[in-house]
Amino acid sequence: MFKKSSKLNNVLYDVRGPVVDEAERMESSGVQILKLNIGNPAPFGFRTPDEVIYDMRQQLTECEGYSPAKGLFAARKAIMQYAQLKNIPNVTIEDIYTGNGVSELINLSMSALLDDGDEILIPSPDYPLWTACATLAGGKAVHYLCDEQADWYPDLADIRKKITRHTKAIVIINPNNPTGALYPKEVLEGIVEIARQHHLIIFSDEIYDRLVMDGGEHISIASLAPDLFCVTFSGLSKSHMIAGFRIGWMILSGNKAIAQDYIEGIRMLSNMRLCSNVPAQSIVQTALGGYQSVSNYLTPGGRIYEQRECIYQALKDIPGLSVVKPKAAFYMFPKLDVKKFHITNDEQFALDLLRDKKILLIHGGGFHWEQPDHFRVVYLPRIEVLKESADKIADFLSYYQQNLR
Repeated sequence: MFKKSSKLNNVLYDVRGPVVDEAERMESSGVQILKLNIGNPAPFGFRTPDEVIYDMRQQLTECEGYSPAKGLFAARKAIMQYAQLKNIPNVTIEDIYTGNGVSELINLSMSALLDDGDEILIPSPDYPLWTACATLAGGKAVHYLCDEQADWYPDLADIRKKITRHTKAIVIINPNNPTGALYPKEVLEGIVEIARQHHLIIFSDEIYDRLVMDGGEHISIASLAPDLFCVTFSGLSKSHMIAGFRIGWMILSGNKAIAQDYIEGIRMLSNMRLCSNVPAQSIVQTALGGYQSVSNYLTPGGRIYEQRECIYQALKDIPGLSVVKPKAAFYMFPKLDVKKFHITNDEQFALDLLRDKKILLIHGGGFHWEQPDHFRVVYLPRIEVLKESADKIADFLSYYQQNLR
């Protein structure tokens, strides 16, 4: 018998986990499922800008070979100029690495850094790939709390409390997945000061930085930390509705002198995978330099804005549910009254909802949230689908009692 590696024992990725497996089994038997589980824009009718598609087609015959390991010059130049617009300091074209989505670069950056026993601070709730990649690299993910009572901002006191002599870095996800929070400058400055005091690398996942609503402004934490070593991640999957193209990047900035050996590790791993998707790299310059069509979705009358308003209003009116209104991305993280519904297992709640109402959600535990009282909603579907989903969730919660089943 061949068994999976023991390195996977403490790894989860429930965005595509057991509840999703059950949904696929149900679909294979002919059941139609309402999917609110994954941030994949294309199935919900969001289209890639025409100019991006046109430019890729024009360049396909030039993209048949490998590119340089870090990426095409034109793509990295456009990303460097984008970094300048975000006020990220001390960035040259050699500090830009393209990847097959941000996911590949998260894996690469963790593998290059962590030895067995090294600790890295990761938010709870998190995007679970961060914890998975840190664990697979031999590190220990230490989860700091984000405070629901404070609009899901990181709890700075909890961060301080969890730093040890083994802590090497801190991860922030801003705008946040799964909560939709957008961090203000004072919170970011607090994190920078903690990193400064304890000599930590800052990893900032900013893939949703162009999906901000309500007149908010996204601030790259690296712009506040010129004296620290920072790695900033972003890409086009969400902002340009091209998740399947797999194009992301990371930007090394700030005090690179203290990280030369680590940067050599990044360079080595980048070389080993040869390069990222070259056709997708070819449209980075067009996507970053042209009209940002996603802006139309984010203001009153736009799809993402109106869908957020719809599902937020519907969920907060359901007895036993509460929810913090998200300010960015396309997720929210509602809270269940576990006493009202006698819930002790949030994965079981997600499975029961799936089987009863044919709605697929991801439970809070899938995002390393320890209490069995949350779930994530993706509000990419059109309003009529969201209304139907909310009605079904309301009906389900009108009779649901977990421990009586």
